[in-house]
Amino acid sequence: MREFRDMTQILFPSGAEMPLNFYLAAEEFVAGMDCAGEKLFFWSVAPTVIFGRNQVMSDEVNLIWCREHGVQVFRRKSGGGCVYADHGNLMISYISPGISAEEAFGRYMELMTSSLAALGLDAVASVRNDIMVGDSKVSGNAFYSLHGSGIVHGTLLYDVDIDSMSCAITPSAEKLRSKGVASVRQRVANIRPLLGVTVAHEGVSDMESLSAWLADRLCDRSILLTDDNMQEISGLSEKYLDKAFLLGKENEK
Repeated sequence: MREFRDMTQILFPSGAEMPLNFYLAAEEFVAGMDCAGEKLFFWSVAPTVIFGRNQVMSDEVNLIWCREHGVQVFRRKSGGGCVYADHGNLMISYISPGISAEEAFGRYMELMTSSLAALGLDAVASVRNDIMVGDSKVSGNAFYSLHGSGIVHGTLLYDVDIDSMSCAITPSAEKLRSKGVASVRQRVANIRPLLGVTVAHEGVSDMESLSAWLADRLCDRSILLTDDNMQEISGLSEKYLDKAFLLGKENEK
């Protein structure tokens, strides 16, 4: 049942899966679109690590393990922590024009926690920009401003390979202690085993149907990007491959 209005779902033409930097560039493209109202799109990627604007890559990422296992690594423009994503992680991008990043983040978290609650999960927002179910993190989120819009991107752990996540990202013991846990595995949880009988009535049986359910609940219209749009986004995505951007503060070590 739809509860929110004036939200446009951005759709991509069917075709080959794109790398994570493409979807970061798509957020920038959508923020610059001449289209009123909030916008939202869903995506997923092959095993990838994405770390925050202010992080030192070698402190957060097990680069040797990622290289050996074909896991791509990217830096994003928003702050926050290091994230592992794969085909079991529903990635969500939310863009709202004319408001600050902080306002957009508050709106996004309201949308997501209430949606998860409608699926029977006791979801609450934490002070660290996460969504928690019980003591476990099921969603990590970050935000920034661009072109007069607030941009939020978040994860939703549906059926992520947590073993690979634990190997790919390497937060310090001090950071884990600050969150009251001993390991990445202890801190996170997938929502697939947490979903109860409610989802059967909602038609949610896998990640694809979950994204369709969220789109139907949150959006009242859609826009399909054109091939020309896709080419423009691909051009924008190249800057995320720049070595100086990727290394960031690594050069200062």
